[in-house]
Amino acid sequence: MADRPMLEGKVALVTGAGGGIGRAIAVAMAAAGAAVLINDVGASLSGEGNSASPAEQTKAIIEQAGGKVAISTDSVAEWASAGKIVQSALDAFGRIDIVVNNAGILRDVIFHRMAPEDWLAVINVHLNGSFFVSRAVAEHFRKQESGAYVHMTSTSGLIGNFGQANYSAAKLGIAALSKSIALDMERFHVRSNCISPFAWSRMTSSIPAETPEQQARVARIQQMTPDKNAPMAVFLASEAAAGITGQIFATRHNEIFLMSQSRPLRSIHRAEGWTPELIAEYALPALKPTFLPLDRSGDVFCWDPV
Repeated sequence: MADRPMLEGKVALVTGAGGGIGRAIAVAMAAAGAAVLINDVGASLSGEGNSASPAEQTKAIIEQAGGKVAISTDSVAEWASAGKIVQSALDAFGRIDIVVNNAGILRDVIFHRMAPEDWLAVINVHLNGSFFVSRAVAEHFRKQESGAYVHMTSTSGLIGNFGQANYSAAKLGIAALSKSIALDMERFHVRSNCISPFAWSRMTSSIPAETPEQQARVARIQQMTPDKNAPMAVFLASEAAAGITGQIFATRHNEIFLMSQSRPLRSIHRAEGWTPELIAEYALPALKPTFLPLDRSGDVFCWDPV
């Protein structure tokens, strides 16, 4: 007898599923037996415009393979419209079991030139959107005492990157949001985990490729196709991941990483307390060898994807 599909009978909501990583995840979840609600506003990379075409294209791919699918073009960045997205899944399929918070935009600019509008636009889609959609579905998960959240974070937030203060802050915030959801919803058998994906997609197409070195870097990134991230998303959404919650995984071509989370590295104690002068004289020399370097994602993940 053939193995039962991992997501048979489940309903998945995937935001930002009109292309790239979101499309790959939606297609993979449908192939694994889930009915899928595709959400995508069809905006540009910077968040402008609106079109149903990207969502319709993903829908066609799933339908051609015999999958069950519906679409929503509401925005994740507003509380009311996030509720409409969740209701669309309920209207189409009668329940909801999986939420993948993948929707995102980019407005990269060096920090001292970043406009408030660039900050707010990215925070609203990534961080607020992840909260709004997650919160809108939380009551349904609680009542059915089951559910799985899969959130997209980034090494830009977990480690750091140039020109992405808005994106980095949002993505690190998503990791903290996921952990809080995991803690608060564990009693209802609801899981919440993060994936930090590596992929060449619309979100990375703005990486400069002017010099030979930059072109070589882009060529390496292009090997990391969006579909490489989908198996982890399907796994985390499935019952095979029962008991796995509050974790951060990174998927990089054929590599899978479990990412660390902030914990104390080293401590120093003085019974009489501290003055600024004593910190400079004693605490700093003791702690400084353990300081983390001012590195970025590309410094930490510096080898070719294999």
